[in-house]
Amino acid sequence: MMDRRLIENFDWPVIWVLLGIVTIGLLSVYSAVYPQIQANPTRNLFINQVMWLSIGFAVMFCSLFIDYQQLKTVSTWIYLFNVLLLVAVLVIGREINGSKRWLDLAGFRFQPSESMKVVIAIQLASYFSSQEINPYPALKRLFLPCVMTAVPVLLVLAEPDLGTAISITTIATTMILFMGVRWKYIIGLALAFGPMLIPVWEHVLKPYQKRRILILLRPDLDPLGAGYHIRQSKIAIGSGMLWGKGFLNGTQNKLHFLPEKHTDFIFSVWAEEWGFLGCAVLLVLFAALIILSLKVARRSKDRHGTLLVMGMTALILWQVLINIGMVIGLLPVVGIPLPFVSYGGSSLITLCFAIGIIENVSMRKYVFHNR
Repeated sequence: MMDRRLIENFDWPVIWVLLGIVTIGLLSVYSAVYPQIQANPTRNLFINQVMWLSIGFAVMFCSLFIDYQQLKTVSTWIYLFNVLLLVAVLVIGREINGSKRWLDLAGFRFQPSESMKVVIAIQLASYFSSQEINPYPALKRLFLPCVMTAVPVLLVLAEPDLGTAISITTIATTMILFMGVRWKYIIGLALAFGPMLIPVWEHVLKPYQKRRILILLRPDLDPLGAGYHIRQSKIAIGSGMLWGKGFLNGTQNKLHFLPEKHTDFIFSVWAEEWGFLGCAVLLVLFAALIILSLKVARRSKDRHGTLLVMGMTALILWQVLINIGMVIGLLPVVGIPLPFVSYGGSSLITLCFAIGIIENVSMRKYVFHNR
């Protein structure tokens, strides 16, 4: 039986905003895969998305029953287990379109790189909350968090999955900066890693990844090849104008000009059908979710809770910014889904768990823990 005080501190506005975003996601996925739904009403990607959402909400609900403070004792083991899964992906993972990102276990396919997004937040929150850091961490205190971040990032890059590697890095960087880092450290790090950009470009990035970055600088470089995705995305978004073309009436969508429309470019589907006003509604909902989550972080009674919420909020915030920046041509195409909107099981479950952690901290804000 859950303590009545926990239920009273449940943050319902977060859930209402989340349901609004999820509704937009379901409408967009339904439209994106509508031909498939017509061909097979009982077995299609939309049905799969509803199933993944159901599992995600169940995971979110279950995460409320464990005091987030208990994560401190198991965070390192969770981190090491997820790193082993990333290694397993490179050895026995399922290869699709030249990338090894999935593991098939007992008929269930999932991406360990997705779960690493929340695992790195849990691990760094546990590490920093157990250290005496006030107000700025010493350089030696930052070495281990950087190593903790670098290990999964390098494994994910080897898959290769640049988008998820960037996502993990942004989450960790946000949490490290939130702890307070002296400017001399930041400048020193930039000077140290700046020269490494050339070998990374030459030896780490794949040819198609280099091409996507060049397309960002010169959109007309390869309009029918590497630049096709972003070109069609811009056409779809622009053609939506103020009011949009209406549900299921997007021509770029219906005529199959828009690639990856149910995953990375789902925002383009929504923009074409619902226009500028529909995009504004979605962006307001995302902004509300971020602001409400930050309020939970501010109200937390201990550093661990604050850091956990900051990590989960960073996960959502950076994926929104990168995905939308990608589909409107401000950032290179790196394969990051739009949270709670894009199709995908591993991503949905991970994000729902992140919301569960945020609610977990909110529910226990009346309990005081030493910082």
